[in-house]
Amino acid sequence: MTDSILVLYGSYRSDRVGIRLANYIVSSLQRRGNDVELIDAQAVGLPMLDRMYKEYPKGSAPPAMERLAEKIRAADAFIFVTGEYNWGMQPGLKNLTDHYLEEWFWRPAAIASYSGGRLSGAHAAVAWHGALSEMGMIVISSTLAVANISAALDVGSKPTGSGGDALARAFPRFADDLAWWTEAAKQQRARKAPPY
Repeated sequence: MTDSILVLYGSYRSDRVGIRLANYIVSSLQRRGNDVELIDAQAVGLPMLDRMYKEYPKGSAPPAMERLAEKIRAADAFIFVTGEYNWGMQPGLKNLTDHYLEEWFWRPAAIASYSGGRLSGAHAAVAWHGALSEMGMIVISSTLAVANISAALDVGSKPTGSGGDALARAFPRFADDLAWWTEAAKQQRARKAPPY
């Protein structure tokens, strides 16, 4: 059975380069046989958080919010692709995720971080780990961390140079780790209802 994976990306910058990593992950997972969809926070266009999805009376949430809630509920796993802004989380992606809570529960999540510099978005990845755990996801231990992203992935999202080589070597373990936890979570949910 094919795993359904959402790849979530959150930059709103006009010259965003992290989309290359998101596209690389989507295409690489598709080649592995997964059912994958890119969720681009900018394209979804949710407003700054005022009211969470669950705070709307049933059937009255904005259409974009309702559509995304359905996709989140149907997914088997999630990958969060995040840049690092001043050692912190990317605000567009954080805003998107904060509109939901129970919709995320009991599925695994993976973190792929990037930066234009040498630290690969590591500070953001650490911050996301705690946030995703608090939101009810099982965060896998494997991560992707891409430094100097403009040199590691070309405009067509193809790995290039030593950074691209490192990404291509790291991706199979990252994907295998997520696949293992995805299968484990699916089997457990089928065997026993979650405790809450």
